[in-house]
This record gives sequence, structure tokens and C-alpha cells, in this order.
Amino acid sequence: MSITYTIGQHDSGWAYQLDGTWSETFSSHELALQAAKDAAGRQRVGGKDAVITYEGAGGHWHTEPVSGENRPETFVSDPAR
Repeated sequence: MSITYTIGQHDSGWAYQLDGTWSETFSSHELALQAAKDAAGRQRVGGKDAVITYEGAGGHWHTEPVSGENRPETFVSDPAR
């Protein structure tokens, strides 16, 4: 599985987006880019098995068990560059 965080202009600033959901807004492109890289890095860190809750497309919330070793490939897309 792979996921891509995409940088873009949002709410009079910059943010990153994943599956249609925006992050908080940052005052600069560079801050949003760094935040997206940090989020992508955290997605690759293994750990203990857990139950996670996340917001998916269309604003629907999902809860599911996940293996601590089942980590996605992550990418950051920056169309502005």
C-alpha cells in the first residue's frame, strides 16, 4: 500500500492533503512541505499492534485494527515545484 501527501494552497495559506482531507493551514509553502514530510515519516515507523481511527474520503470516520509492522510506502507530492 502507498499513500501520497499533496501540498497545496488552502485557507489563505498552505497545507497538505491526503485522500481529500486537508491538514491545518501553514503560513508558508516551506512549513507545509516540512509538515507533510514529517507526517509521511511517521507513517513509516513500525510499532505495536493497535486500533486506529481515521477520517476517510467524504468525512467518514473508520476504526480498524492494524499490525504495528504493516506500514505503507509514503510520498510527498509538491505540484508547486
